[in-house]
Amino acid sequence: MSQLTTNATTLYFEELGEGPPLLFLHGSGSTLEDSRLLYSLFSNRFTLGVHDYRGLGRSVPAPDRYEVGDLAGDALDLMDALEWEQAAVIGISFGGMVAQELAAKACHRVSRLALLCTSSGGHGGASYPLHTLGDLPAEERLIRLRRLTDTRFSDEWLAGHPSDRRLVELLEQRGTEPQVPDTGYRAQMDARSRHDVWERLGSITCPTLVAGGRFDGIAPPANLEALASAIPSADLALYEGGHAFFIQDPKALVDIADFLDPPGAD
Repeated sequence: MSQLTTNATTLYFEELGEGPPLLFLHGSGSTLEDSRLLYSLFSNRFTLGVHDYRGLGRSVPAPDRYEVGDLAGDALDLMDALEWEQAAVIGISFGGMVAQELAAKACHRVSRLALLCTSSGGHGGASYPLHTLGDLPAEERLIRLRRLTDTRFSDEWLAGHPSDRRLVELLEQRGTEPQVPDTGYRAQMDARSRHDVWERLGSITCPTLVAGGRFDGIAPPANLEALASAIPSADLALYEGGHAFFIQDPKALVDIADFLDPPGAD
């Protein structure tokens, strides 16, 4: 078990894999344990730095209210602990918000940046306010989450698309968002609700890939287009899927990995 103590909290982290360094920032309400299948897909090509956000998983709760920018500071502290002067950074959904803050604050530490199914906040548009779903009856909450995950996910669509039906079953088995959020989750959702890096996106000068699904109801394509337009060196890629496009479209992970570690690069 590896722990990093900062001024604000104590974080659980892991370093795994082999290759160029890659900081992996996962989505909201998730931990390293339930994200392991996803980030392990990168471990055969990168040395991964991964951690539980403060207050979730095996990290210690922060004593005070915090902002997404504070989580970016935690990520930079992790890079220091791993002795990484610079690394590629991938942020998925909420992790993309943290990654934007990190790159806006310390772009010189980021070699390449992948922002997946995420939003800038402000004039660039906010991702769907997931905290508003917490008090819904369980059945209604699951139906709402299905259509937010992919706007095509009606009963009729899922009946005719077995792979998407299995994805929904997996997400619902995992319990995508807790019905009664605990303290750590509530603190994270509170910080998420105030995320706004729009005015600072111009300071992100590293090569950047903004990627997402055409049918994402949480971070819709309009948000991705705005995000890519505001980052000077960003490219936009849209895939056939929703908020989990990187699972739905087999091209996506290959493209993302090739962007983060271009073929032929030393």
